[in-house]
Amino acid sequence: MELDTPVLDNHLHLDPEHGKGIEAVKDFARVGGTHLLVVNKPSWLLGVDVEQGADFEAVFETTIKVVTEASEILDGRAWPVLGVHPGLVSKLVDDRGFAPAEARDLMQAGLDAAAEYVADGQALALKSGRPHYEVPDAVWDASNEVLKHALALGADLDCAVQLHTEASDDLTEIAEWAEARGLASHRVVKHYAGGRLAGPTPSVMSDKDRLTEAAERAETAEEPFLIETDFVDDPDRPGAVLGPKTVPRRVRWLREEGWEEAIETAHVETPAEVYGIDTRATLG
Repeated sequence: MELDTPVLDNHLHLDPEHGKGIEAVKDFARVGGTHLLVVNKPSWLLGVDVEQGADFEAVFETTIKVVTEASEILDGRAWPVLGVHPGLVSKLVDDRGFAPAEARDLMQAGLDAAAEYVADGQALALKSGRPHYEVPDAVWDASNEVLKHALALGADLDCAVQLHTEASDDLTEIAEWAEARGLASHRVVKHYAGGRLAGPTPSVMSDKDRLTEAAERAETAEEPFLIETDFVDDPDRPGAVLGPKTVPRRVRWLREEGWEEAIETAHVETPAEVYGIDTRATLG
């Protein structure tokens, strides 16, 4: 179903073994979706109990394989975003008895492994963050060290970093951490964002209220934004977050509402600025 524009879902997961996998990609494409940024699922949800950085490679390889298959279906293409989910810190500390510093070191090693895939061109960007829920101070501090390590890697690799963090409309401190390490703050992306965000680039969840605010800010203040579903592809949570058809449907709705410039911002201009990708040139 043609929309005459690239349509990018900036953050979703695909699980070819346990979830819909490629069928979700077909659903996305069927209603006009053209491009995907596929983020690896948390390691423990793929049955991987990590002990060292190299253990994350099985998770990354699963994501890269399904991205290759997705690109064969899409009118555009898909890219992998690889990294370590910040919730792993609690799995390690609370469930497996790691000290916070030990958890930090293992998660940073996982990011180092992800960075190797970015360095050799197999992945587009990194994923990191910090817990969006209350944790002890030592765990919070360790998580921030992991996040800062991801930002430093992004600077070294000249790649974007997607972040899973607490809900906030002001993450200027994180943007300052990025700039201090040599990574431009607009290349830091806040996943699951609202329509307004100071600091990083918001990846806005695809509900109409958030998108309306983001579209208004894009067209009046030239503020960049991306759009996502955070589709989790988990058969045990079929109604969790948003489905893979949502972004194309929201693009159609934005067009009906007259937000043409905002569509161009979210699906062409911001992807180019943040990731260095050309969603028009990769169509067809």
